[in-house]
Amino acid sequence: MKYIFTPWRWEYIKRAMKGEEGCVFCLAQKKSDEEAFILYRGRYNLIIMNIYPYNNGHIMIAPLQHLSSPEQASRELLSEIGVLLQASLRALRRLFSPHGFNVGMNLGRSAGAGVEDHFHLHVVPRWEGDSNYMAVFSDTKVIALDVAQVYRMLRPVLVEEIKNLTNKD
Repeated sequence: MKYIFTPWRWEYIKRAMKGEEGCVFCLAQKKSDEEAFILYRGRYNLIIMNIYPYNNGHIMIAPLQHLSSPEQASRELLSEIGVLLQASLRALRRLFSPHGFNVGMNLGRSAGAGVEDHFHLHVVPRWEGDSNYMAVFSDTKVIALDVAQVYRMLRPVLVEEIKNLTNKD
């Protein structure tokens, strides 16, 4: 029998037991930043931790407005996404020194969207060799740091990078 410790799953289980439904990004906006793992709230978008990450530091940039596609977004919203992406990459490089990133959106169920009615941009740090024997032989992914720990480490660095970028204008 395999036991993998995943304490962040408890929040998902509690929501499922309560029958809490709705858009995860819209529901998160009603909570405190710490409770929802919101790293930053901008004028048009937020940056939030993925609480079921593919890797340490997996974050998402999502509009505050409930939109299903970037086609529906204003130029200002899309422009802010660009700045937040740039700051996110810089902050994640500073903290975790990844070898690369996966950055992208899954628009629609057939494209793999887990939340298909509120578009969001995934930013996933990647390292050479981050697929180890656990994933290959056991179909199990090991995440080295707890989501709350990454949140506490990342938030101040990310806010600093956003300030650095926005003060240059």
